[in-house]
Amino acid sequence: MTRKGGKTRVVSLNCMADGVPYRRTFLRLLGFLRPYKWSLAVSVVLAVGSQAAAVAIAFLTGSGLEEAIEGSERRTLVVLAALVLAAGLARALLMVGRRLISGRQALAVEFDLRNALYAKLVRLSFGFYDRHQTGQLMSRATVDLQAVRFFLGYGLIFFFQHVLTIVGVTGVMFVVDWRLAFAATAVTPLIVVIAYRYSQVSHPVLRDVQQKMADVATVAEENIVGVHVVKSFARERDESEKFARRSERVFERSVDANRQRAKYVPLLAFLPLIAQGGVLLVGGRMVARGDLALSAFFAFNVLTLMLVMPLRMLGMWIGQAQRATASGERIFEVLDETEDISDRPQARPLPPGEGRVRFDGVDFAYTPGRPVLQGIDLDLEPGRTVALIGHTGAGKTTLASLVPRFYDVTAGRVTVDGVDVRDLRLSSLRRAVGVVAQDPFLFSASVRENIAFGAPGASDEEVEHAARLAQAHEFIAELPNGYDTVIGERGITLSGGQRQRLAIARALVLDPRILILDDATASVDATTEARIRLALRGVMAGRTTIIIAHRLSTLALADELVVLDGGRISARGTHEELLSSSAVYRDIYEHGLLEREFAERVEARA
Repeated sequence: MTRKGGKTRVVSLNCMADGVPYRRTFLRLLGFLRPYKWSLAVSVVLAVGSQAAAVAIAFLTGSGLEEAIEGSERRTLVVLAALVLAAGLARALLMVGRRLISGRQALAVEFDLRNALYAKLVRLSFGFYDRHQTGQLMSRATVDLQAVRFFLGYGLIFFFQHVLTIVGVTGVMFVVDWRLAFAATAVTPLIVVIAYRYSQVSHPVLRDVQQKMADVATVAEENIVGVHVVKSFARERDESEKFARRSERVFERSVDANRQRAKYVPLLAFLPLIAQGGVLLVGGRMVARGDLALSAFFAFNVLTLMLVMPLRMLGMWIGQAQRATASGERIFEVLDETEDISDRPQARPLPPGEGRVRFDGVDFAYTPGRPVLQGIDLDLEPGRTVALIGHTGAGKTTLASLVPRFYDVTAGRVTVDGVDVRDLRLSSLRRAVGVVAQDPFLFSASVRENIAFGAPGASDEEVEHAARLAQAHEFIAELPNGYDTVIGERGITLSGGQRQRLAIARALVLDPRILILDDATASVDATTEARIRLALRGVMAGRTTIIIAHRLSTLALADELVVLDGGRISARGTHEELLSSSAVYRDIYEHGLLEREFAERVEARA
């Protein structure tokens, strides 16, 4: 999702531009095999060995047939039969070894790809997630990864095996009889041309199939996460229809891909049979004329069968390679994404200080040409509490987000204790800034783990101390297992006020010098709000605190109020000063009084 001004716009990750050759993506995918080059080499050797054993079986069988025709001794036939069994056993063992090694290699490649993708995702800035949908990203981490893994782990080995089989068997054929070899390989150039054409037309369709599957995943993810909203508005049927429409698009493009397979794969499977028929016709006439021994003809037919199978499978492996390449393009779109917010080469830790924050001529825009903040000059003294107020879309949350460097300024600079935040290590800066959002996210883990999320090494005493400061210890103690109670996904088993107080405790366990409270009491009742305010009074002492709030009772916590209007600071001062000097603040205050009076009337009637 992309923010434009105060609005939100959803966009999808675009596929790689058609002008970028997919061969480059294919080569990049092969790069993930570099750490496993030796296991790949061993797998190829084992595959070649198993095919060589198959060739040996063909010759041994032909020799046995020749010996039987000539009436050789039983002992000779027994030896040849034993050799055939030995070659068959050797081939089976080689295939077992190859499958074990290539299987481990496939899982290792998937492991590396998944870790690389996840590591990249956690490094990307908020701006990236503002622009992209969760379902699209999840699809890349699951469906696309599996397609790549299957090809690099298995398909590539089979591809090498079949190519080497074609080359090896063709060479043996020319040694046995060059005339029959020409008959067997006459259709090979046509097969190569058709296979190349199939690879050209299938790639864009398969790429689109992967994209449409990601769209389906996006709808599913949104409806699972937002199931309460869907059910509250009785939108189950509408959302099911939306999902069906997205699924229909996947169906339609998959039918297109299947239509291409139906056109090319059977043709690729049929052409080798022409070669087989040619061998039977030419070879049979040669045997009838006495120009070719029956045993040699039999062996040649076995070799032809060995050649036919790889040629028939060529279409399938091309399709698999194209699907893996299409998935690889989507994965590399994420891996190649620019990390907008990252440590500079000479970044340094945040020096000791009291938490002074300064905005010096700050401009900011989510989208070029659409400024959200303009000309912000603001100095926050250490230990003071400043409330940012203004109408919706005025830029309050955006301004606060620049302190922990969730976004970088478009112009100007933000400093913490005299140092530009862009010159600081992100880990050092963010450990010094505690953020409590309006809708805090909690993990499906224990209460203790959630509070200590930012400081995994925190002791039980430190966790409990933070909980007491946040006025959360009392309700935690009443939970079934206290601090070891596992809460549901996103903290669904807790009330809004309980989640908010756990989020405050999570911020406090870091002992931050700067605290940002983004509408921390907006979604709770008056009683819970009073408890949270009580918690905040204690935790704000000695810390530079930025409050974003609309409720008048929360604004009372601030030492100073800063009014934002249209991305600019229109006024600042105390409550009394702003009532007389700021029309924007007066309007907000009067609306707040009306809301409070209305709530009191409703409460009195109840």
